[in-house]
Amino acid sequence: MSFRPERLAEAIKKDVSELLKEELKDPRIGFVSVTSVEVAKDLRYANIFVSVFGEPAERKASLEALQKAQGFIRGELAKRIRLRYTPEITFKLDESIERGTRLIALMNEVKDKDTGQYD
Repeated sequence: MSFRPERLAEAIKKDVSELLKEELKDPRIGFVSVTSVEVAKDLRYANIFVSVFGEPAERKASLEALQKAQGFIRGELAKRIRLRYTPEITFKLDESIERGTRLIALMNEVKDKDTGQYD
């Protein structure tokens, strides 16, 4: 089993995070963080999962801006990561952090109700 896709995924995650923080100046891109990257075994395709903080409309606008910036980001990745072929990148919204936060809030609510009944 080769670990190359995993190593490439980590390199892409690091570089895209830096690009989002330092290079992209699109005002539509809000508070975006790269949560994970999945690279195909042939290293030709990469799915970049991002978490966007804000309202649903802001999330949608940020994701659209990232889709528009795919070419720029892929070009910058080609400069930073030496590969024969730079993977085609696709941005996908990762809602796991939001679901986790909601789950914790629900658990705390249930805990508070249970604590109130026994007093």
